[in-house]
Parts: sequence; C-alpha cells; structure tokens
Amino acid sequence: MLFLTGIVVALVAGPVPAIGAITSSLQSILKNTHGSNEYEYPTDLTRNLLPIPVHSHNDYWRDEPFYTGLSHGCTSTEADVWLYNGTLYVGHDQSALTEERTLESLYINPILDVLERQNPESPFLTSPTKNGVWDTAPDQTLYFFIDVKTSGHETFNAVIAALEPLRAKGYLTTVKDGKAVTNGAVTIIGTGETPLDMVAPVKDRDYFFDAPLADLNDPEYANITGVVSPVASTDFDKAVGKITVDTDPILTEDQLKALRAQIATANERGIGARYWNTPYFPIRKRNLVWRTLLREGVILLNADDLDAVTAYF
Repeated sequence: MLFLTGIVVALVAGPVPAIGAITSSLQSILKNTHGSNEYEYPTDLTRNLLPIPVHSHNDYWRDEPFYTGLSHGCTSTEADVWLYNGTLYVGHDQSALTEERTLESLYINPILDVLERQNPESPFLTSPTKNGVWDTAPDQTLYFFIDVKTSGHETFNAVIAALEPLRAKGYLTTVKDGKAVTNGAVTIIGTGETPLDMVAPVKDRDYFFDAPLADLNDPEYANITGVVSPVASTDFDKAVGKITVDTDPILTEDQLKALRAQIATANERGIGARYWNTPYFPIRKRNLVWRTLLREGVILLNADDLDAVTAYF
C-alpha cells in the first residue's frame, strides 16, 4: 500500500502528464522491473502475436525466413526444395541455392526451436503439452507448404525423412487409418511436384497434399477430401479470371460464380481454399480482391507484402 501511495504522490507532485504519456516516475519503475522474473514467463516468445489467415508466399525470399512470417502472425509458410546429394536446399530456382540455405537450417530447426519454447518442461504441468507456435492461440496449427522442385518421389521421400525432428516430438498433424485426423502444431502440405500417390493411399501419415482447387471435379481428384488435402490451391488469374477494374464489386458475375463454385466444392469435402497469383497492384485492386476472398470463405490469403496484409487486418 505504501508503494502505491508513493506512486500516486509522485504523479500528483510532478507536472500534469499528457494523456498517454509515461511519467518519469513510472518510467523509473518500468526500468527497474524490466527483466525481472515476475514480468516474464516461459512461453512469452510470441505473446503479442495474433495469428491471421495469411500464407507467407515465397517465404524463403525474406531476410529472415519463417521468423518474418511468424512475427506478422501468418498461419502458413512455404519453402521450395531441391534435392542434391541427399540434402534439401531451399530457393526459388537453382541459381538461388547455397550450401547454407537448407530445409533444416531455415525451417525445421527454427520451427522446432519455437515449439520447444512454447512447450517447456514445468512442475505445474500434469501432462506434456503440444502447443503451437502462438502463445495467444496454442491450438492454431502452422501450415507448412513444401514445394518439391526436383524429381517428385525421390525428393518427397527426403522431405518425409527431414521431418523426423518434428515427428519425434509429436508436433505434426497426423492421419490414422486413412480417416482420423489429429491436429498438430504443424501441418505439412506437399505441393509442386509432390506425387499424389505418395500421399492419398498412405493410411497412416503426417503429411498432406496440396490439391488443385480449380480441378477438384476432375476424375483424378474426385475422391480427395480434407483427409488428403486440408488446403487446395490454384492460380487466381487462370481459375477466376483477370481483374480489369478497381471498383467494388471487383469481380464480374461470372468470376464470382466461378470463385464460389470452386470454394463450395472444396468446403463440401472438408478442404480449405487458397488462391495464389492474386493482383498485388494497384493497392485498391489488391485490397478489394483480399476483401472478396475473405468474404467468400478462403482459408488463407496469399500475400507477398506482409506489412500490407497485417495492416489490412
């Protein structure tokens, strides 16, 4: 009580602070308590981050892959992988590859590190936890799209092996008997040259397939459900059409009809929808497309400019 009284006296005695300003007395208190154990807790790495339904497109191009998307609250990330001499290298094309930039160094290890911080050992726990990467929403999974660039079967086999550190800790979303899906901290989705025959027929697995959203009614994909493909993706420009205006409504009646049909087909099978190659300029056009996609029920917005998409939310 004397401590609080001292604070009040200090505030009253000094000049009247501007609204929203921190007085010198409070600044001193904050400075002296900063770093104290009372003001920290084990899972506070992501305590101020709120997850948003955004896919960090071409994430490996960022200065800090994975961490940049995480800091913006993106619930989905991606890596393009190339298999050479048993190692999975990350890059958009072959000329961008380096020995240091691997799937393990840029994604597996950082993701594992964050999850270990979010699942500390504690005498207060009655059983081990399997929290996701966000302290604010521990049940939210992180979608991790792995885009296979080299020979499908060989490369995806290497991807499956590379997931072992996450698998061993029980952090991956799994399928049992081809039916029961158990959500995990990370949901792996193979895309690019990922072979469908390495995913769909496998009854017990911890990886999924990025089905082609616009082609779900084709015979090859007619039986695919969310058990195989929790998220299906397609090229917006090809599947919906080129945007020629920047007014609201941004889509023509035919474009909106096509969009709704694709999303409805996916949702009927328990599959979420994602569109890539959406307009990024002018900004008004981009934002109107984002608004329309969210309104129509996509599970993830594809975004390159994370600052812009975060501000949009």
